[in-house]
Amino acid sequence: MTKERGLKRNLTNYGDKEFATYLRKSFARSMGISKEMLDKPIVGIAMTPSGFNSCHRGMPELVDAVSRGILAAGALPRPFPTISLGEVFLSPTSMVYRNLMAMDTEEMVRAQPMDAVVMIGGCDKTVPAQLMGAASADIPTIQLVTGPMSTGRHRGERLGACTDCRRFWGKYRANEIDTAEITEIEGKLSTTSGTCGVMGTASTMACIAETLGMSLPDTAAIPSVHSERLVAAEASGHAIVQLIDNQILPSEIITEKSVENAFRVLMAISGSTNAIVHLTAVAGRLGIKISDERLNEISDETPVLVNLKPVGEGYMEDFYAAGGLRAVLHEIKHLLHLDTINVLGQTLGEILEEPMDWVDRTYIKSLDDPVSNVGGLISVKGNIAPDGAIFKRAAATPELFEVEGRAVVFENLEDLANRIDDPDLDVEANDILVLKNAGPVAAGMPEAGYLPIPKKLAQQGVKDMVRLSDARMSGTAFGTILLHISPEAGIGGPLAAVENGDRIQFSVSKKRIELLVDDKTIEMRLKNKEPLKMPERGYRALYSKTVLQAPDGCDFDFLRHTSADS
Repeated sequence: MTKERGLKRNLTNYGDKEFATYLRKSFARSMGISKEMLDKPIVGIAMTPSGFNSCHRGMPELVDAVSRGILAAGALPRPFPTISLGEVFLSPTSMVYRNLMAMDTEEMVRAQPMDAVVMIGGCDKTVPAQLMGAASADIPTIQLVTGPMSTGRHRGERLGACTDCRRFWGKYRANEIDTAEITEIEGKLSTTSGTCGVMGTASTMACIAETLGMSLPDTAAIPSVHSERLVAAEASGHAIVQLIDNQILPSEIITEKSVENAFRVLMAISGSTNAIVHLTAVAGRLGIKISDERLNEISDETPVLVNLKPVGEGYMEDFYAAGGLRAVLHEIKHLLHLDTINVLGQTLGEILEEPMDWVDRTYIKSLDDPVSNVGGLISVKGNIAPDGAIFKRAAATPELFEVEGRAVVFENLEDLANRIDDPDLDVEANDILVLKNAGPVAAGMPEAGYLPIPKKLAQQGVKDMVRLSDARMSGTAFGTILLHISPEAGIGGPLAAVENGDRIQFSVSKKRIELLVDDKTIEMRLKNKEPLKMPERGYRALYSKTVLQAPDGCDFDFLRHTSADS
């Protein structure tokens, strides 16, 4: 039996199907749409504009361009809003609301009459949320990203959010620049629409969406203000209509092989640590799980090829002009599963059959001349992180890869804010800064893992220290920082047992992080910890009760595919 299409799809249930169709068409006619148009297939456009999301300022143009493509291909476009997550405008952190947006997206796709959907997003948590919703709703879907912003200028130097934000703020904290200059820089860091112009989380997730096959080829890196961004939007609208008759579902595109490809690309571009949490969540919706051991194998086999901030010199506009994601895929072709498919029905092997005309090797290195011989990210384990932690070795200081140091502990974010710049803080450059209670349950897992260098050390010229926490770090950040320690301190993970003066040993070569305290002492300390006070109402109560730890993507337990936990 043929599934109903268009306005007859997902009818409101009044106990009379014909009446439901009649009533729906009647209200649709009130929108000024002709009867002929109402008989066409319908493509939803999940749009995410917001006055609190500067990354999505170009959304109206993108919606128009997608609609143009849908109309030209013979279907009816129907834009609809979902939650929009502006990274820097949300408290306590946008991560708390990623799952809410994923639920919103999934439920609106399921509930409303659409035969297929184009999802438009860009800012850090938006694309992961949309991919999670798409994987669960499982109707024909194309992901369209908003694109990265272009660089600004300051005294002859190019600037891009937000790696340069952090770099100049570090200089300001070290008294290398004054208040007048930091205020001047403030207005030059983010000067166009679009997402951060470096290989931060937004750009990383754009590359992952394309690698998975959920976006059109060659669309991940197009700058937000470039005319090709609108061309890509129109093409996405046209392509989605073809998927109505020739269905390729997200569950056929997002497979174990395409997820492995995405992790491999993550290593090659030295992408954001956040992408591990997000990609794990997307994969978990379809019962796919990549082990920490496999993640490390992929990392150790895959060189870093992209010379972009925060670990290199360039910006996303340079990456696009240099050849974009396709150039990276060509270089690591021998490491990829080439039989994965994309939304056009093409295999990755077919896409890469055509050689590159030219690649700018300043920004996209060749396999025999990489930025690094190994991938940018690794999983680290030990008695302080029995379920793992993530370390971005490409953004760290090699001299700090094999160290033992004294713990300087901050119990929570408030404690950190109150004491990090205290001139009486007992801290030295070779100490290890430890932040507790910043994980998913305790604090929503904010991007607080980039602990600032204590001001008195910054003013002495200290640029980096080993820092570890159960928090996340912005994809635009850099430093010798261990993140996502699991289980988190707030639910009784051994991180909670660390005390000032303890010795901690960190080894990149062994992929280990160890608290040099005996097991009995750790157990005794954990028994004496006060339990967290949990929210009692609303979404925050639901979040705290059902959110999973970082190794499971911080998704809600009731949203993951059951086989992902096996």
